Amino acid sequence: MDKQNVLDATEAMRGLFPATPLQLNEHLSARYGTDIWLKREDLTPVRSYKIRGAFNFFRKVIAGGGTGKTFVCASAGNHAQGFAFVCRHFGVPGVVFMPVTTPQQKIDKTRMFGGEFITIKLFGDFFDQCYQAAREHVQHIDGVMVPPFDHADIIEGQATVADEIAEQLPDGVLPDHIILPVGGGGLAAGITGYFADRLGKETFVFAEPAGAPSLRRSIEAGQVVTLTKVDNFVDGAAVGRIGDLNFAALKGFAAEQVRLIEENAICVTITDMLNVEGVVLEPAGALAITALETMDPDAIRGKTIVAVVSGGNFDFERLPDVKERAMRYAGLKKYFILRLAQRPGALRDFLNLLGPDDDIARFEYLKKSARNFGSILIGIETKDPDNFKQLVEKFERAGMGYEDITENEILANLII
Repeated sequence: MDKQNVLDATEAMRGLFPATPLQLNEHLSARYGTDIWLKREDLTPVRSYKIRGAFNFFRKVIAGGGTGKTFVCASAGNHAQGFAFVCRHFGVPGVVFMPVTTPQQKIDKTRMFGGEFITIKLFGDFFDQCYQAAREHVQHIDGVMVPPFDHADIIEGQATVADEIAEQLPDGVLPDHIILPVGGGGLAAGITGYFADRLGKETFVFAEPAGAPSLRRSIEAGQVVTLTKVDNFVDGAAVGRIGDLNFAALKGFAAEQVRLIEENAICVTITDMLNVEGVVLEPAGALAITALETMDPDAIRGKTIVAVVSGGNFDFERLPDVKERAMRYAGLKKYFILRLAQRPGALRDFLNLLGPDDDIARFEYLKKSARNFGSILIGIETKDPDNFKQLVEKFERAGMGYEDITENEILANLII
């Protein structure tokens, strides 16, 4: 990577927004016994780092004589918002293709950032259909397609994050670890490329959603792997295929450096950072912080760690689901199917088994026509995971039929 090009991109970017802060987080530092610095990309004008790559791509095309072109992208998230903001900044027309299923909040935010300079087209139920429509539109109008991550100018733009980190760390301090969230790989490729001559490969830790491990699987296979199934919960990083250029930049790292982060663990981070720090993070933005849990606490004690917080575009309509997932992951909430005798006092007998910290969060009859026994779905919240061990022992002593369906994905999706 040409560092001078990155420096030029950073300087040009200052006309768009100031450097995002690198903040020493006392809460996390105290928890892990180390210095945890958060690079707050959630504080860009569009609340994600995606504006950087889009800006650098646009300025290169415009400098090359592309002023009269119409720019096109396909995205339902942060790339669309960064794209729209940059269209308005340069005063150039842009077309954003989004799936018909895109939440109205994301459509409205994209329109707000782009104003009169963008047109939003809704097409298809799935992203692949939307992306194909965008590619056809580009050819039809002889426009310019702006990719979300797999392009040298996009990677160079994301590398400006590293340039700022280098300037913002205290004099003489180099990070022992930099934790990078990975989706398509543009941010990771840019930052690792920028620091390649200053930091060893062992410095870097990559955080990928467990339900979308495109980088991990590709490194293991020695070639780019297209995932057949992706969990879209971490929508800002749930990518089925890492970019070709990005994989070429990252394939030299060990597979073990790519930490697969459970989606429910990410929910714990989101709620913790919101409740304790007042910081709003989207799931992809919480990836790097959650990855701290996967690192050897003795090995990182006393070290300097930078975690890149990639975005904060969180839809608060998702908060109940995030809280639910967080409690289940922490062992503070479980769902059971109970088989209760159809007799007076059976429910009272069950209630007497609950401890003082056990709270019924859901109660629903599943089969109301049984003559001797009835099945109920019950959700229980508690203050200590050990309480559930005691509760289950009481179920067994009482001879009560039960099944814990908390981690049964099929049943949970059907009835919870």
